[in-house]
Parts: sequence; C-alpha cells; structure tokens
Amino acid sequence: MGCCEKCMTRIPYATLIATIMCALGVVIFCGTMYRGATLAVLMFSEIFNMQLFWVDAVKMTFVLIGACMGALGLMILMVGFLATGATRHKVYRGWGSRVSGRLSCAIFLCITYVLQIAWILMFCFLVLVTFVFTIFWKMCENPRVSTYQDSIDLTQFYFLFPEGTRQEHMKVSGESSVRAFCIDYVEKAELMFVLATAASVLVILSLVSDLSSKSLL
Repeated sequence: MGCCEKCMTRIPYATLIATIMCALGVVIFCGTMYRGATLAVLMFSEIFNMQLFWVDAVKMTFVLIGACMGALGLMILMVGFLATGATRHKVYRGWGSRVSGRLSCAIFLCITYVLQIAWILMFCFLVLVTFVFTIFWKMCENPRVSTYQDSIDLTQFYFLFPEGTRQEHMKVSGESSVRAFCIDYVEKAELMFVLATAASVLVILSLVSDLSSKSLL
C-alpha cells in the first residue's frame, strides 16, 4: 500500500490529462484534415478539372505535425514526472540540477506559448474553411438544386479558383456533377473539417492546461 501511495504522489495528473487530451486532439486533427484535404482536392479535380499539386506537401505536413506534437507531449510529460512529488527532491537535489530543471520548464513554457498561438491561428483557419463548406452544403440543400433543376453557382467564391478562370467553369451543372459535388465531396468534407475544428479546440485546451500546470512547478 505504501509503495502504491508513493507512486500515486509522483504522477503529475494535470500534465498527464493535458498530454492525453493533446494526443487525442492531434490524432483526430491529422486524420480528419488528411481526409478533408483529400476530398477537397478530389472535388476540384473531378468537378472543376483543377489540379492542385501542393496536396502531397500538405499531407506530409499533417504527418509531421502529428509526429512533432507527439514527441513534444512525451517530453513535457517526462518533465512533469521529474518535477512532481518526491521525485523532484531526488532528481533536482543540487543547485545546478534545480537551475537546469527550472530552465527546462522555462523552455517548454516558451515552446507551449508558441504552439498555442499556432493552434489558435489554425483554429481560425478551420473556422473559415468549415464556414465555406457549410455554405456549399446549404446551397446543395436548395430544393431546386437537390432536384437537379438549377446548377450550383460558385462565382461568389472566385477567390478559390485560379486567376483567369471563366465564370461558366465556376458552376456545377448536371445531375451527375451535382450529386458528386454535394454527396461525394461537400457532405463528407464538411464533417471532416468540423471534426478537425473540434480537435484543434481540444489541443488548445490541453496546451492551456499544460501552461497552468507548468506555472505551478
């Protein structure tokens, strides 16, 4: 029982919960963004005959984000274990050890602040993307569009198309094209971006929690 109590007092619960939240958020974010980006690229390729060559770089970026956030989460969790309970007095016993411990906490605090700003910017970007795809879906729900009587006019979203694109190429017409645009791409991509937005909120909350726990060390 005594050994169990010692182990329980050495667990940094706040950091552990923040790490779990961060890992869960990053996994959901990377998976949904990868799928959402793929659907968006397929939509522009199949419906509008546009080739987006930078998609591979974007997909690789999501993989790198997942790897970096995972490694950082493990390092922050390790620092939390070393700075909690009786472990703190054993590891950071000397003056030099205490200084290095405080320095490592300060470095991770700075990194966490920078990451929090980056994730807030990502959240704002995802809100805009989700908003655009929600508008697309509302256009698909129009009774005349859903019965294939009218085409989908995207000329007001000209900024999504390359410069010089003709207006007739910004319209989705025909039963097969409208069905593919609405059901195969927009509906699924919107869900992916909504989940990615929620995941980014989870990551931001985990970083806030981690900042709070580090400030108490």
